Amino acid sequence: VRLQVQNVEKPLYRGTLHCFQSIIKQESAFGLYKGIGSPMMGLTFINALVFGVQGNTLRALGKDTPLNQFLAGSAAGAIQCIICCPMELAKTRMQLQGTGEYKLKTKNYKNSLDCLIKIYRKEGLRGINRGMVSTFIRETPSFGFYFLTYDCMTRYLGCEAEDSYVIPKLLFSGGMSGIVSWLSTYPMDVIKSRLQADGVGGVTQYNGILDCIRKSYHEEGWRVFTRGLTSTLLRAFPVNAATFATVTVFLMYMRSEDDLRECEPGPVIQQPSSL
Repeated sequence: VRLQVQNVEKPLYRGTLHCFQSIIKQESAFGLYKGIGSPMMGLTFINALVFGVQGNTLRALGKDTPLNQFLAGSAAGAIQCIICCPMELAKTRMQLQGTGEYKLKTKNYKNSLDCLIKIYRKEGLRGINRGMVSTFIRETPSFGFYFLTYDCMTRYLGCEAEDSYVIPKLLFSGGMSGIVSWLSTYPMDVIKSRLQADGVGGVTQYNGILDCIRKSYHEEGWRVFTRGLTSTLLRAFPVNAATFATVTVFLMYMRSEDDLRECEPGPVIQQPSSL
């Protein structure tokens, strides 16, 4: 977020590493965790919604084909925008608060919830849904590629429950899915961040998505749409590797338990050797 929205005429950071070092030096290690409350509150519901909608949509479509995987993922991405947009708005505002200050001189928001409450009081529902359209444009195809890539990777690697290397394969598949999904719509993420950060200093620069794209490109060229990509991909691999592997292993375990319950009762019930 810091890299995506910084002023091109007076840039604070030269790149990902410099940004990381500067935040620790100027704001302490706690500066790296600004806005963490918002993801902590929202990500549980987002992941539950995403995987639930994707699974049910895929079943409703009938056949497990690459196209249906993409459509089911896209449906999940579209629906979770309801939670994702306000969550990321609060996260963005909190991350930009007190930039470069070790101790905050002016603290507009106490925490993420306070941030959303104050925005709502000032701007109403429209305010807390700032950037909703750009979030929808980003998330819908992004989650389509997310689930499609994971499905293709797991099939290619042969991720079977009895495979002794199933966990590393799932982690790799999940990590690559995260990278592909971010690469597919990253320019729109830059626009979304700029729109949600707009007005933080009291001055509004953009009138909408197209205006933001036009002004950003005119002032900074095409490279503006890749701002912060390195840090995003460094985050995307481990986060999505852990997410997909956890969900898949949990579902494998639950299905094996269901299979056991369906077995006829006998003198000895053998535990499955696989996940």
